[in-house]
Amino acid sequence: MPTEQRIQAEAAPGFTHRQVLEILAGLMLAMLTSMISTSVVGTALPTIVGTLGGQEQLAWVASATLLTMTASTPIWGKLSDLHGRKLMFQVALVVFVLSSIAAGFSQDMGQLIAARAAQGIGAGGLAALPQIILGDVVEPRERGRYSGYIGAVFGVSTVAGPLLGGFIVDNMSWRWTFWFCVPLAVVAFFVIQKVLKLPLVRRDTKVDWWGATFITGGTTALMLLLSLGGKEFEWNSAWTYGLGALSLVLFGLTVVAERGAADPILPPHLFRDRTFVLTSVASLLVGAAMFGALMFLPQYLQIVKGMSPTGSGLMTLPLVLGLLTSSILTGRFVSRTGRWKIFPVVGMLLVAVGLFLLSRLHVDSSLVIVGLDNAVLGIGLGASMQILILAAQNAVTRANLASATSGVSFFRSLGGAVGVAAFGAILSNRLTAELISLAKAAHLPLSGGAVPSLGSPEAIHNLPAPILEIILEAFTRAMSAVFVVGVPIALLSAVAALMLKEIPLRSARTATPAATTGPTVPPADPAGPLTPPAATTGPASPPAATTDPASPPTVAGRR
Repeated sequence: MPTEQRIQAEAAPGFTHRQVLEILAGLMLAMLTSMISTSVVGTALPTIVGTLGGQEQLAWVASATLLTMTASTPIWGKLSDLHGRKLMFQVALVVFVLSSIAAGFSQDMGQLIAARAAQGIGAGGLAALPQIILGDVVEPRERGRYSGYIGAVFGVSTVAGPLLGGFIVDNMSWRWTFWFCVPLAVVAFFVIQKVLKLPLVRRDTKVDWWGATFITGGTTALMLLLSLGGKEFEWNSAWTYGLGALSLVLFGLTVVAERGAADPILPPHLFRDRTFVLTSVASLLVGAAMFGALMFLPQYLQIVKGMSPTGSGLMTLPLVLGLLTSSILTGRFVSRTGRWKIFPVVGMLLVAVGLFLLSRLHVDSSLVIVGLDNAVLGIGLGASMQILILAAQNAVTRANLASATSGVSFFRSLGGAVGVAAFGAILSNRLTAELISLAKAAHLPLSGGAVPSLGSPEAIHNLPAPILEIILEAFTRAMSAVFVVGVPIALLSAVAALMLKEIPLRSARTATPAATTGPTVPPADPAGPLTPPAATTGPASPPAATTDPASPPTVAGRR
């Protein structure tokens, strides 16, 4: 019998509001540390290359982390089912800290890339496990008020990373871009050790090694294709077709392995659940639109507007404030009313509007307009991202909570990788075409060898005025094409959200679980609902009474 049918479906532990906030503080600190560490390196890359050399390996410094983070996300969720949320969260922190220290001590690009790959493994756990732990701590109805804060962490890290990276590079050694996060991660480790006390559920199961191998291999092949295609090899090349075919074969083997596994990493029955499928599709599209926009907007600010990396980071503050405000207010409204479907629909429509407005930018557009467009985009993202995860968690039993959460997170990360690769290819191809067209119209000789690198805004602005004017106009038009492509992607995500069925959010007082998988069963039944009927006629039990005394072999206290 599958593990999820053997596990007792206990109620969420009865944590007080203060206890939840303490746990949330540790989770957010760990997430912030991971996300900032991922984004802070971009500012330091020119300096790192100047010290270590290896310009030809530069793309791997960023790609290695993205690859391992995406591939490991669903595996962390299943490991937390087998060995406990708290232990796996702390293991992820330790992996992240040790690899960060190693990255700072790197003596060549090979060592740095290896350390960055290990960082991505830890970051995969820190991306998925906080959402899973929050799902264990509070029920969906109460979860909205807290999940908004987790969603806001992403926005803060988007600005803090480049700003902090610029400060470190200007005033300290580039090695501190990896070391600065260590004290924060250590604090997060001990905060979680002190405040997180979850029931320790013993499970008699085996690790799905075949599933883990095929999921990791398929994701790795796909991420290599998306990260290196158009850079290390042409899109129309043997490498492209070979990696594409390999990823398809490995994902096909994943399906076979998961269907036959006793305790699969991504249970096949989740893909028969309408809510999980639609939230995964919507999250994949959200990731593509979001990461595509956030990756290339700073290039517009630095190349076209001539802003410094720090200045371009500050210009994303309206986006962050919009995301922060929208995420928190949306979460509170959902907790108060129990209504959630409207937010991802309207949110993704706002993302589409924001991307359309950004596509209308010109060389001489006001920075005020850029800020307002960013704010619209941020409000839409804040209303969408966390609600999609909440909807997926609400539709499954507690036994499937980790798999569903890590699955949705996996698809969002995968969408981000697809978005960055696709938008990068569009930007590059459109820029070349616009440069040739404008140069011909101006009767200027602008050969391919005369086109400056997009990574050197200073070199671009030192060019003669006629050539500079052409390049700025060409880049603006190419960026417009990128944002235009993002509009239908955001609209498709809104359509996926519109197709969701608004299942009422469960709470400690809910008599019937939100999942529509069958009638309510007694709490001792292994396939029981997230919240036992015994807890549906009154307020939540105090922490000391959250374990079921009738099932001592299953729940062995807290840790």
